Amino acid sequence: MHLVELIPTAHTRPEILDQLETFLTSVVGKGVVRAKDTPNFIANRVGIFSILAVITEAAKFGLRFDEVDDLTGSRLGRAKSATFRTADVVGLDTMAHVIKTMQDNLADDPFFPVYQTPAVLAELVKQGALGQKTGGGFYKKEGKAIKVLDAKTGTYVDSGAKADETVGRILKRPPAERLKLLRETDHPHAQFLWSIFRDVFHYIGVHLESIADNARDVDLAIRWGFGWNEGPFEGWQAAGWKQVAEWVQEDIAAGKALANVPLPSWVLEGPVAEEGGVHTAEGSWAPAAKRFVPRSDLAVYGKQVFRAPLLGEAGADPKTYGKTLFETDAVRAWVDDRAGEDDVVIVSFKSKMNTIGPSVIDGLVQAIELAEKDYKGVVIWQPTSLKLGTPGGPFSAGANLEEAMPAFMMGGAKGIEPFVKKFQEGMLRVKYANVPVVAAVSGIALGGGCELMLHSAKRVVHVESYIGLVEVGVGLVPAGGGLKEAALRAADAATAANATTDILKFVTKSFENAAMAKVSASAHDARAMGYVKPSDTIVFNVFELLDTAKKEARALADTGYRAPLRAKDVPVAGRSAIATIKASLVNMRDGRFISDHDYLIASRIAEAVCGGDVEAGSLVDEEWLLALERRAFVELLGTQKTQERIMGMLQTGKPVRN
Repeated sequence: MHLVELIPTAHTRPEILDQLETFLTSVVGKGVVRAKDTPNFIANRVGIFSILAVITEAAKFGLRFDEVDDLTGSRLGRAKSATFRTADVVGLDTMAHVIKTMQDNLADDPFFPVYQTPAVLAELVKQGALGQKTGGGFYKKEGKAIKVLDAKTGTYVDSGAKADETVGRILKRPPAERLKLLRETDHPHAQFLWSIFRDVFHYIGVHLESIADNARDVDLAIRWGFGWNEGPFEGWQAAGWKQVAEWVQEDIAAGKALANVPLPSWVLEGPVAEEGGVHTAEGSWAPAAKRFVPRSDLAVYGKQVFRAPLLGEAGADPKTYGKTLFETDAVRAWVDDRAGEDDVVIVSFKSKMNTIGPSVIDGLVQAIELAEKDYKGVVIWQPTSLKLGTPGGPFSAGANLEEAMPAFMMGGAKGIEPFVKKFQEGMLRVKYANVPVVAAVSGIALGGGCELMLHSAKRVVHVESYIGLVEVGVGLVPAGGGLKEAALRAADAATAANATTDILKFVTKSFENAAMAKVSASAHDARAMGYVKPSDTIVFNVFELLDTAKKEARALADTGYRAPLRAKDVPVAGRSAIATIKASLVNMRDGRFISDHDYLIASRIAEAVCGGDVEAGSLVDEEWLLALERRAFVELLGTQKTQERIMGMLQTGKPVRN
C-alpha cells in the first residue's frame, strides 16, 4: 500500500513531522497524508464507511454479494476485488475490529447507526469464517468453483452474478451524465449505485473538517489506501459539484440518506460552490482555514517532477509538460524546461503498453542523435510509471508483434528478419551512444522492454518492477540482444574469475531465466537474477523515478562518460555446454514436464547464450551472437506451433500451451 497517515499529537514539534514525512516519502517510498487524531483517521474512516454503506444499501435493494462486487469494482475505477472480496482478503475479524473502533468512539456521530457490525459479518466471524485466511467468508472455494454466500439461506451458491447491461452502459458515460442516469433509472442496480455515491458524498461533506486539514488529503488517502482511481471529492467534482450537492440535499430531506444531517454551508455556498469544487488551481479546500491551500512545499517534493494529480488542481500533465523537441505517433522527446533541468533529453513512448516497434526505434535513435549534439544524456521514462498498484503502469511490454505482422503476412518468417535486425541495431545504438542512455524502469519490463533496459548505460529501477525475458510464452526466443547480453555478462564474469574454460556455470542462470520466462518479483529480485546490476539504482518512490534518472544521466556525463568499446573476442561456453543443457532438457521432455516445442525453443536459447556450435572458450564477437538470436527467432516463427502461440496471445492475451 502506498499510503502512510501521519498523525501528530498536541505536543509533536513541526520539524519532527517534516523529518518523518521526508523519510517516509523518499526512503520508504510512501505517499504521506497528515491526518487528525480521530478514530480510524482518514482512510479507514471514509473507506470503512463506504463499505458499510454498500452493505446497508445492498440489503435495502436485495442484492447478492457477487452482484455488488461486479458493480463496485473495476466498473467504478476501484480495486477489482471490489467490496466483499476485499473484505475476505483483509480478514472479516480485522474488518469487524475496525468497525468496533467506530462504534466505541463515535457515539455522537450523526452516522452512528451505520457503524453497527452488519449481522451477516458478525455471524461469519462467530462461525470462524474469517475470509481468505480460513478458506471461507463471503466467498468460498469448493474445488475449482468459487461459491458466494447467500445471505438469505446462509449457504454457499454458485457465483457469477453480473451487473445489468443497461447499468453497465451507464457506467461508461461521462461522470455528470452517469450520476444523473443512475439517479433517474429505476433498476435496483442503478438505484443502489446512486445511493452509495450519495452516502459517501454526504459523509465526506459532513466530516471533512473534523478528520482532515483539506479535501486533498481525503482523496489521496482513499486513492492510496483503498486503490480507488479517483478520490470521492474528485468524483463529486467531476459529476458537477452544485448539482450533486442539490441531489444529496433532496435525498436528505426525503429521508433517503443514512443520516438526517444537512450538508455544511461551505458545500452549498461561498468559494467552493463558486469554483465548482474543492480542488482548484489555487489548491484544495480547507474548511477550518476557509480557503484553498496549496500542496506541501517540503524539499523532498522537489524530487517529484510530477506529483500525484488531482482533478481540478494545477498539476503538470506528463504527456505535455516541458519543451517538446520532437513528437511522432510513436514517441515524444522533450526536456524539463525549468532552469538547470533542461540538459537531458527525455524519451516517452506513446504506443499501447509502451511496446517497441520500428517507429519507436526510429524515435529513440533520433533522440540519441539529438542528445549527442546538444545535451548531456537521454532518459527513457514513461508517463505510465505514475500509475500506482501492481503491476502499475508498464515501462514496456516488449516488441510490438502487431506492427510486425504485415511483414510476416507478406514475406513469411524470413520477412520478419529485417524487423528483428532493426530492433537489434536500435539496441546497439542505445548501448554505444556517445551520451549515457538511462532507463527509468517501473512496472513491467518484459521481452524487448527488458532488452532495452539491458542495453542502457544505467538503470534506475523502481522497487516494484517486474522484469524478464518472456518470449518463450509466444514460442520465440529473445532476439533484441537479450541473449547476447547474457553471453557477454557470462564471459565477463568468467574472465574476472579466470575461468573461461568453464563458462557454463556463469551462463546457467541466464539460460534458466529466459527458458523458463522468469519474471522478477521486485527490483531486488531482478538484481539477484542479473537483470539489474549492483551499480544500478533502486528507488522506492515511483514519483522520484524521473528526477533520479536525470541526475544519474547528468552524473555520468559530468564524470566523463565514454561509451563502452564494441564487444570483440568474447569467450563462449560452446557446444559442450549446449550438450549439457540439452541433456537436462531431454529428461524434462521425456518426463513430460515440457513439450516437444518447449524443448526446441529452450535448445535454441541454449545455443544462443552458449555461442553456438564452437569449441568451449572460442572467441566470438557481438554480431556473431546477434546472428544466432536472429536465426533462432526466424526458424521458430516459421513453425506452426509458434504461430499458434502468437495468435493465441494476440487474440486472448493468454499463453497457449502446445
